[in-house]
Amino acid sequence: MGFRRQANKLVTLLPEWTWNYSKRKPITSYNPKREEVRQEDITPVYHLFNYDVAAFSEKKVSHAEACAIKPEQDQIIWINIDGLRKTEVEKLCNCYNIHNLVIEDILSVGQRAKMDEVEEIMFCLLPMLYYNEGTGQIETEQVSIVLGRGFVLSFQEDPLRDVFNPVRDRLRVSGSKVRQRTADYLCYSLIDIIVDSYFEVIEKTNERIERLEDGLLLQKENGALAKISILRREVMLLRRSILPVRDLVNGFLKSENHILEDRHDKYYKDVLDHIIQANEFVENQREMLMNLQDLSMSQINIRMNEVMKLFTMVATLLAPATVIGGIFGMNFDVIPLSHHGSGFYFAVAIMLIVPVFMLIWFKKKGWF
Repeated sequence: MGFRRQANKLVTLLPEWTWNYSKRKPITSYNPKREEVRQEDITPVYHLFNYDVAAFSEKKVSHAEACAIKPEQDQIIWINIDGLRKTEVEKLCNCYNIHNLVIEDILSVGQRAKMDEVEEIMFCLLPMLYYNEGTGQIETEQVSIVLGRGFVLSFQEDPLRDVFNPVRDRLRVSGSKVRQRTADYLCYSLIDIIVDSYFEVIEKTNERIERLEDGLLLQKENGALAKISILRREVMLLRRSILPVRDLVNGFLKSENHILEDRHDKYYKDVLDHIIQANEFVENQREMLMNLQDLSMSQINIRMNEVMKLFTMVATLLAPATVIGGIFGMNFDVIPLSHHGSGFYFAVAIMLIVPVFMLIWFKKKGWF
C-alpha cells in the first residue's frame, strides 16, 4: 500500500514538470508588425447586465441587440463579450463611439497591461491568469475593459472561463454596493477581481518552489536544474504579466476624467496595494529560484568533491601495495624474502597493514 501511495503521488507531481513545447508562451508574445492569430471560428457570446439600485436584469443577447442597447439615465449597462471576432467587435465599438485605436488594442492579443483615455472613453487591458493543474503551466488571457458614461464593455478571448462570477453574484444581490454605485465602480470591481486572482496563481507557483526546495535540502531531487529552469520561465511570465498592471491602476488614480468619481479613489488605491504586494511576491520567487540554483550548483560541486575525495583516498591506500608489488617484481637475483617459504605472505601482510595504519592516521586528521 505504501508503494502504491508513493507511486500515485509521483504520478500526480510528474505532469507539472512536463515541458510542453506546443503550449508554452514565447518570451516575446506580441509583435505589432505581425497579425495576431485569433480564434475567429468561436462564436462570441454576449452577456448583458442592466441594473440600477432598484432593478436588475441579466440575459444573453445577440450581437445586433448588444449594438442597439443604449444606457438610460441612472442605469448601468455591462456587456461581457466572450470571444473576439473582428467584424463584430468593430461594429459594437462603433455603436458606442469607441476610437479606432482602442478597437485595434482590443483585437491585438498578447499586449502588456495598459490604460488609455480616448475621447471621453477610458480603456484598459490586462491579463487574466490561470494555473493549469495538469501541466503546471501559467496560462494567460487578455481582457479588455472599456468604461464610458453609464456603460462598461469587457472583451475576453476564451468564452469558457473567467473570474468574474463573484462580481455577477454581487450584482444579483439587491442593495449591494456595486448596484448603488456608478459604472466606474463596476470597472474597479472587474479589475480588482482579476488582480485578486493573481494571488492564487502565485500561491500555486510558490508551492512548487517550496517542494523543490525541500527536495534539494533533503538531497532527493533529481534533475533539479531542469526544474528550476522551467519554474524560472513560469515566474518570468508571471512577472511580465503582473508588473505593468501597477502602472494601469496608477493611471486611474492620476486621471482627472469626469467619468471617475473622487469617492472611488480609495478603492483603486486598495487595488494598487494588492498589485504592489503581488509584484513583491513574484520578486521573492525570482530570488528564491536564484538561491535554489546556487544551492543546486553547490550540491553538485560538493558531490563531485566527495567522489574525488573517495577516488583520491582509494588511490592513496593502494599506493603502498603498488610500491611493494613493484619492488618484489623487479628482476634482480637478490631480493629479500624472495626465496623464503613465507615471503609471499609477508608481502601481502605489509600491503594490508600499511593501508590500515594510513586509514587510522587519516581519521585522526579528520580527513574523512
